[in-house]
Amino acid sequence: MKKEEVPQDSDNLHEGTFKQIMYAVDNSGNYVQVQSAGWEPENIAQGQAWEEVNERVKAARARVEAGEISPVAYYMEKNLMDLPLLASYVGKFQWQVKRHMKPGVFKKLSPKLLQRYADAFKVSLTDLLQIR
Repeated sequence: MKKEEVPQDSDNLHEGTFKQIMYAVDNSGNYVQVQSAGWEPENIAQGQAWEEVNERVKAARARVEAGEISPVAYYMEKNLMDLPLLASYVGKFQWQVKRHMKPGVFKKLSPKLLQRYADAFKVSLTDLLQIR
């Protein structure tokens, strides 16, 4: 793709504030970095993906408020983490983290372990215990 052909379609997600780097060929035939506002199909797909993420986070929050899951599950969704990643951050086995997603088990966790979760999610201990 030539430098002049790099897509500059409006970026729906960030209203033009986010630019990505693409590689294109300049007039001399060399590859150069060119900023792009995106390509419409890509922007649409990203928008749809973020809508799904937001719905999953909203559903997880509702389940925490209903007492079905613990804040660990909510923050895992909110931070786009999966079980193996979160387990590695807090230094626990996956089955242990999954168990901590049960409200009854979560209430019995030590302050030290709760702080490890808060650190992994980059929230305060208060925010971990009381979803805001």
